[in-house]
Amino acid sequence: MVAKKNQDSWKPGTPIEQNSYYWNGEPFIKCASEESTPTLGKFTVVDLFCGCGGFSTGIEAANFLTLASSDIHPPSVDTLLHNHPSASVIVGDMRRVDEKMILDAVANQRVDVVAAGVPCQGFSLNNRKRHDQDDRNFLFWEFIRVVQILKPRIVILENVSGLASSANGAFKTAISGAIKECGYQVDSSMLNALEFGVPQKRRRLFFIGALPDIELRWPRPAYGPGRLLPIRTVWDAIGDLPQIGPGECADAYDQNPFTEYQREMRGKCKKLYNHEAPNHPQETIDKIGNTKPGKPIYPLFPQRIRLSPSDPSPTQVSGGIRPQFQFGHPTLPRGLTVRERCRLQSFPDSYYICGGVVQGRVQTGNAVPPLLAKAIAVQVRDMLQGKPPSNESIPAGLTQMVLF
Repeated sequence: MVAKKNQDSWKPGTPIEQNSYYWNGEPFIKCASEESTPTLGKFTVVDLFCGCGGFSTGIEAANFLTLASSDIHPPSVDTLLHNHPSASVIVGDMRRVDEKMILDAVANQRVDVVAAGVPCQGFSLNNRKRHDQDDRNFLFWEFIRVVQILKPRIVILENVSGLASSANGAFKTAISGAIKECGYQVDSSMLNALEFGVPQKRRRLFFIGALPDIELRWPRPAYGPGRLLPIRTVWDAIGDLPQIGPGECADAYDQNPFTEYQREMRGKCKKLYNHEAPNHPQETIDKIGNTKPGKPIYPLFPQRIRLSPSDPSPTQVSGGIRPQFQFGHPTLPRGLTVRERCRLQSFPDSYYICGGVVQGRVQTGNAVPPLLAKAIAVQVRDMLQGKPPSNESIPAGLTQMVLF
């Protein structure tokens, strides 16, 4: 019976295990720890299904202010509040959040942009239980409901590439149609974070809706063959971090950065955060150590590879809800630290991830890469200002903010 149960658990349509950290009680607001100042020349954004704040990090680097956010995962909420103290966060299932709580969260202030990284596991091609009727596939209606309440000038929705083909494209059509019915012109585009300076192959489908008097536009890729800059690799991203072994940790740098990306991620950060290596059993250490970089560690799980230092990372995922790792380090016999995962996602080193190693994997795997978010945000900022398309494909200075 045990074997049959385990086998059935992988069938499409089988209920998905819930992260035990999810808040299943009544939704509530965690208030900002600092007074927000949205009138000081900044546009305002509400970041729904915010996770640990990847989108907020990128959009704030383009002179936006996050007024409010929402998420059901308390460790992610803790991370967002720690790094974005001017934001209030609604904690809980958005389907149970009423209009009053939404308005209270933004303190009745003007909202320029509503963005959402709607939960994507139901659409993800990495989800072996993927099926069209997954409850999470319909959470985009909560995004639409908030848009109708707050009436922003621009709306942004992000999801995995698999949404485009789910139900023969019906979900993509439904989302575009719902945004149009709210009074916005709408366009969608598949963007790869790799082409915007992130050292990771990560294709995501974005929708942008804007009021009729605003010109829609998308950022231009700047990295890759035939473009201005070469793609960034795993070693470009993590090669300067302390080379700790399984079960070890480090809180200080032990060498200077040797790539532009490493320097940008460090910024002015003097202390090293979240650099704790998984404490594997010896069998796992041997498996990783005996695997060539770029090759699968486990024959039955070809997506779980030992990273190649000379290539970009494959798409990072949340890693499930158990204490497992996704990728092996390219030169050391262990999985990645949360800081190494942050580097591969383009979070600056000053960004502290709350909740420990396992929940840190969940947060970093679910996040929108901040550099990709900033590339979009620069165009959105210019759209709101009525400026012509920006010449900045990838504006520098993500780490100019003091995030910790």
